[in-house]
Amino acid sequence: MHDPNCIFCKIIAGDIPSQKVYEDEELFAFRDIRPAAPVHFLVVPKVHVPSMAQVSAEHAPVLGRLMTKIPALALEQGCNPYPDGGYRVVVNTGVDGGQEVHHLHVHVMGGPRPWRVG
Repeated sequence: MHDPNCIFCKIIAGDIPSQKVYEDEELFAFRDIRPAAPVHFLVVPKVHVPSMAQVSAEHAPVLGRLMTKIPALALEQGCNPYPDGGYRVVVNTGVDGGQEVHHLHVHVMGGPRPWRVG
């Protein structure tokens, strides 16, 4: 459920400060400390899942909630509406996939282009 050595678990617990975007009983969202776009935040499940590679059917309800929460959060954080606006949703998985923190997290990036990366 919680990994005491995980930086994202520590952020969720309030042990490490963050710029919180959203929180409920299952999800936590906060701004990326190295934004790659004008709008860049992360959405994480509160339950510790190391990566997308460890997702199973038991995680479907929380991941469904996570994905359906993103559109409202993206608009609240300043992304322009679809279709002329929009945002990117990215899940890095494993070292080869660019994952730096091994707690499943979804990057939401948007705002006027061009962005620094992607």
